[in-house]
Amino acid sequence: MEWSTIFIHDTTWSFAAEILLRCLVMYIMIILFLRLTGKRGVRQLSIFEVAIILSLGSIAGDPMFDEELPLLQAFLVMATIIVLYRITTLLTMKYQPFEDLLEGKSLYIVEDGKMVLEHIKRGKMSHDEFFAEMRQQGVEHLGQVRVGLLESDGKFSILFYSPEQVGYGLPLYPKAQQSIQHIEAHQHYACLHCGNVCLLTSANQDCPRCQHCQWTIAINTQRQT
Repeated sequence: MEWSTIFIHDTTWSFAAEILLRCLVMYIMIILFLRLTGKRGVRQLSIFEVAIILSLGSIAGDPMFDEELPLLQAFLVMATIIVLYRITTLLTMKYQPFEDLLEGKSLYIVEDGKMVLEHIKRGKMSHDEFFAEMRQQGVEHLGQVRVGLLESDGKFSILFYSPEQVGYGLPLYPKAQQSIQHIEAHQHYACLHCGNVCLLTSANQDCPRCQHCQWTIAINTQRQT
């Protein structure tokens, strides 16, 4: 094993200088590309835009050090990608079905304080992932949430009930999600599977909404803002 082969091999001073020039040119082209795609291409990436950025990395990386790849070819590829990006953006603005196909739709994860189970499955989320996302936005229980949306970019949007409208809901913190063995009269209980709130007659009663039979004590605390 020769250290000179590992670190230097056949690199000459002239090619080292050429690499510096190539990196400078490609760096400027990357900045121009991101500027042309708009600010959203940097801040909030859709699936399509992630694909564009990954392609950009491949386009820009190889010409930086491969002396057999002229910068003109990289420029042509990048210009083509910019044109395709602009065409795709125009189509998504004019045709809603095309945008839905390309970027997907927002999913209602919570409605009226209850989980929309079929949408959670479509979003490929586990209950723990869903609860973690809600907790990070200051949600203590589902009774505080009027609408919860999983946006097409993977982020959560939440509309809260006003303080006077907050009802009983499924607690989202692990210590509060203890499955009950005995019930008390006039106590509200929440289904651990879907968040439905009921007054129970038995701890083994099936949830009328999802037919599961695991319950925990529901809470109706106000949001801490």
